[in-house]
Amino acid sequence: MLFKFNPLGRKTKYITLKNNEITNTKDENTAMPNIPNGMWIKCDGCGKTIYKKDLEENAKVCPSCGKHYRMNAKERIEYILDTGTFRELDKGMTTLNPLDFDGYKEKVDSFKEDLKMNEAVITGYGKIFGKDVVMGVMDSNFMMGSMGSVVGEKITRAIERGTKDKLPVIMFTASGGARMQEGMFSLMQMAKTSAAIARHGEKGLAYISVLTDPTTGGVTASFAMLGDVILSEPGALIGFAGKRVIEQTIRQKLPEGFQSAEFLLEHGFLDKIVHRLELKKVLYKILEMH
Repeated sequence: MLFKFNPLGRKTKYITLKNNEITNTKDENTAMPNIPNGMWIKCDGCGKTIYKKDLEENAKVCPSCGKHYRMNAKERIEYILDTGTFRELDKGMTTLNPLDFDGYKEKVDSFKEDLKMNEAVITGYGKIFGKDVVMGVMDSNFMMGSMGSVVGEKITRAIERGTKDKLPVIMFTASGGARMQEGMFSLMQMAKTSAAIARHGEKGLAYISVLTDPTTGGVTASFAMLGDVILSEPGALIGFAGKRVIEQTIRQKLPEGFQSAEFLLEHGFLDKIVHRLELKKVLYKILEMH
């Protein structure tokens, strides 16, 4: 989208908005300095222009309206865990192509190369203000955080490590659901992860689920909603099937804000919505109480 930007009413500059990032296209007066690409974004929530570095330093939360932008797994680990305490588990585990789905291997390899990670979840040991935890963090950038056999196996192993070492487990979810390229192998992960959580709970150990935007499909229908304590970030999309699919199935109009974190909290599906800047402190308090 091309529009005019007239700073201080003096000179006209033409800038373009692409993927919410403001980039320079041309100047009416060539003496004006260029704006480097990707330095500014327009907030989806309030429409204000934000310096990208300021957004990143504020944990990717808009300083004006509080909109929570998505974090990747590595950013989340760095923000939540004490510096230098993270020890990754099952790092070398990679996805195969059990159904010989056409183009699946190439797609996975492309994400591996671009994101420098092997799958849509990273798991490991770490500390939160000195307290030992096992933590898993899903990454929506990797095939929309879809859960295939390796994602399910890594999460199950992380939970089982927590059970064995008598440590609490914290899981950050961000997913489009089960990975259709693996068919039944993907769906089986719902039962497997749920069984591991049940065994963890039988030992009297804490399992905390933190739902981030988006958490949907088979992930919601399994380990995401099985926490002893279920937290969410503000504005997160949380649900099983999509809104349009549900409306077409039940032939009814769904209420405004359906499948938002705020709607789910109001209807008893969440324990608390926590601002990202307060999340580490809240997790520590829960661990200490447990």
